Amino acid sequence: MKSRRDRRAVLGAALASAVVAASTAGMGYALSGPPQGTPPVSSAVMPSAPAAGGGTSQVTQTATAAATAQPSPVDRKALLASAMAGVPVEDGARLSAAVLDVAGGEQAVYGDGSFDTASIVKVDILAALLLQAQDAGRALTAGEKSYATAMIERSDNASATALWASIGRAAGLDAANKRFGLTGTHGSDGETWGLTQTTAADQLVLLQQVFGTDSLLDADSRGYLRGLMEGIVDGQRWGVSAAGGGAAGATGAAGTAWALKNGWLPRSATGLWDINSVGRVTVGGREFLVAVLSDGNSSQQRGISMVERAAEAAVGSFDRAA
Repeated sequence: MKSRRDRRAVLGAALASAVVAASTAGMGYALSGPPQGTPPVSSAVMPSAPAAGGGTSQVTQTATAAATAQPSPVDRKALLASAMAGVPVEDGARLSAAVLDVAGGEQAVYGDGSFDTASIVKVDILAALLLQAQDAGRALTAGEKSYATAMIERSDNASATALWASIGRAAGLDAANKRFGLTGTHGSDGETWGLTQTTAADQLVLLQQVFGTDSLLDADSRGYLRGLMEGIVDGQRWGVSAAGGGAAGATGAAGTAWALKNGWLPRSATGLWDINSVGRVTVGGREFLVAVLSDGNSSQQRGISMVERAAEAAVGSFDRAA
């Protein structure tokens, strides 16, 4: 007959065997998959046993965070600044640029100083005239249209002076710009419309009034002004056009690759040049609104070269990875 001690030993061994068998059965389930009807668990992240006290395991927390994480927004301002850093700027010259991806709605501005408009103000003058005509419920007269065509397509200064007077000079321009949403543009005194002060950011706002649908200008006014900016004469097709097919005016998926207005002005006091360009360019089927402003250039050609490089860099910044 077995002693009491022997019976306890046999009973303990039997209990140990049962525990091992149960444990081995659990491992077999985990490796072969869950029972039928239970959603499968990704093989990339196997769940761990719950932490003591019912807490969530570290692996589960990581998987949950990854599932709910959102893509980081692209810092367009930083990308534009990085792109503009590669544009050569002469000592003493200044440069500012703004760009908008029309389809995506993203935009960025580099530099925030004020610049002389030179002849890019002619777009603003015509926009103000068209807004005033809409308010009066009338179309432009034949004379106004003749001035407008010469002012935009050939950058004729006498025509600009005539329409500057028609809109009420600086007061009329400023009143229209307030309605358009420009906050850093101020008309120049007297007849010196080319010394109107503006910013690249404001020029982007004005371009949206011309090329966008959320505009105070009606469809006819926008189409008229756009058409003139697409008809710039040979010799003045430089500037932002460099980012959308160059001076040849190549066509893309959205039509004419560019519509622009340039400004150039030698300052009599310093002999240095203001060189500006604003407009719309089409690159690979994508439309961009671009404004590039500069001053302090030693020559017209050096300023044009810098502005074109800046326009290319501004549009190219939208193809850079975040």
